[in-house]
Amino acid sequence: MKVQILHNPRCSKSRATLQLLKDNGVEPEIVPYLQSPPGRKQLTSILAKLNLQPRQLMRKGQSEYKAMGLENVALSDDDLIDAMLEAPILIERPIVLANGKAAIGRPPESILEIL
Repeated sequence: MKVQILHNPRCSKSRATLQLLKDNGVEPEIVPYLQSPPGRKQLTSILAKLNLQPRQLMRKGQSEYKAMGLENVALSDDDLIDAMLEAPILIERPIVLANGKAAIGRPPESILEIL
């Protein structure tokens, strides 16, 4: 089973989710998504697997959210995806991909249902 984690080592939830995977015998491929962000196709696929709209995957508390004017409700899904591609810090973390599914590790235990 291939498991990936879109990981930010500075995030406590991301570190806890990675540890939970390892504690369950899973050695995931660690994707440092701030340095290697997903492309449009992968981000769109993740959104579909999570059954979320782009705004629902965004970290609205990030300074970039306000600085980029992303609170504007008139922005299209494509506009929001473009913003996440431009500033991947906006993408909620961590995201675990396994078995053709995706889960956000908030709380970390939520990822267990896709393993």
